[in-house]
Amino acid sequence: MRHYEIVLMVHPDCNEQISSIINNYIEIVVNARGKIHRTENWGSRQLAYPVKKLNKAYYVLLNIEVSQDTLTELNDAFRFNDAILRTMIIRTKYAIIDPSPMMQKKEENRECHVIGTQNN
Repeated sequence: MRHYEIVLMVHPDCNEQISSIINNYIEIVVNARGKIHRTENWGSRQLAYPVKKLNKAYYVLLNIEVSQDTLTELNDAFRFNDAILRTMIIRTKYAIIDPSPMMQKKEENRECHVIGTQNN
């Protein structure tokens, strides 16, 4: 089995359904005896340019370990889901379990905000 990092851009109107969308893909991986190493919801973010006439999208990061057949099944599921705007699948050499730079940035911002409110 190989390690992959997947970034999904989900339609912003699907915010309430995002957990069920992610769970559906996680279920595909688990049923194929793959492993989920990391799942991160980056939330709604501004796009650099409009995609399908949208200026925002909801971002999700998955680090998984699956076979090529399962990856093909996932890729097909991404393509046929209208809520998924874009996908990026990258093969990695090993399992990445540390928080991504996006999540580290969010945690730093939260810590700064909490410290700033205590001083006031």
